[in-house]
Amino acid sequence: MNKIKFSKIDQKVFFKQLNTRVHQLLSDRNLVMRAKKILWLKFGFYSILFLSFYGLLLWGQWDNIYATVLNYVLFGLSGILLAFNAAHDAAHGTFAKSKWVNTLIFRFTFNINGVNGYLWKKRHVASHHLFPNVDGCDADIDENAFLRLSPTHRKRRVHKFQHVYATLLYMAYTLHWILFKDFNYLFKKNFSNLRDIRHPKIEVVRLFLWKMIYFVFFLIIPFLAGYSFSNLIIAFLVMHLMISLFFVWTLIISHLTMETAFPVQNERGELPFHYYEHQLATSMDYRPRSVVMNWFLGGFNAHAAHHLFPKFPHTLNRHITFVIQRVAAEHGMPYHSKTFFGALRSHYAYLKVMGVS
Repeated sequence: MNKIKFSKIDQKVFFKQLNTRVHQLLSDRNLVMRAKKILWLKFGFYSILFLSFYGLLLWGQWDNIYATVLNYVLFGLSGILLAFNAAHDAAHGTFAKSKWVNTLIFRFTFNINGVNGYLWKKRHVASHHLFPNVDGCDADIDENAFLRLSPTHRKRRVHKFQHVYATLLYMAYTLHWILFKDFNYLFKKNFSNLRDIRHPKIEVVRLFLWKMIYFVFFLIIPFLAGYSFSNLIIAFLVMHLMISLFFVWTLIISHLTMETAFPVQNERGELPFHYYEHQLATSMDYRPRSVVMNWFLGGFNAHAAHHLFPKFPHTLNRHITFVIQRVAAEHGMPYHSKTFFGALRSHYAYLKVMGVS
């Protein structure tokens, strides 16, 4: 199999102009300093929110199952938002100058929410970020029996209805990730573009240790605080149903829609796009310049900016997006943007097409 590489089409003029304008934007030190301060502010805000909902759970002693469920859902959602707004930046090394600080923030935030940070970073940075939407190179679209997410995947009879049942699968996503997905990737020697994977023994130990800590934190301590185990299990499961749907809906539309491309390499292993055009063609923005969306979603709604400039804090993405839109239009480069619900409808339309075509 040929090594996959990007097209040799010369796009230096496009990226040079884009890069120049972005750095002109960032020459405004007040803008950059404000963006960094907002990043730390969001880290503090969502950390306090996460701990506050946990404290409310322990000291609230809810007798009403509905109040317990609501507390769990808000607690779980605050954990997702903390990961969106802090851990993701830290994983890309953009949160702080110190590698140690970045690692601490990203690993602790992921692991306390039940997801192994080490394995996620390996898939996300080394696989997805380089080749988004390329089958065999993007771990986020690995083939599975239930959903056909790429035109190159084998079509099964059940896929005809995937746009109908996909939401039910999405609602099980986070719990499946915690209980099965991490362990599946732990024992895989090859996945997507990564080959002969060997994990340090300490990472294997940490995975099992953090899984135990997660269940102690989310279930055992509340049980010891006085909640009935049956109520805790119900609240825990409902929490995962809700945060799974929120997590998948806000992320999957960043790449899997009718408008985004799914490039296929030719016989020489060459993709049809140059690196920069590839990132634009495979990304979907939704309300990318919205202050509110950026505050909650950690810049995932401005995904083109993140893929083109992953080393910049997400708090700059909505500003960078304006530059990308202008330069892309000037050079005839693809750029996709919709409302959130427009992108979500496009995703389900894409699922329907993939199920029948």
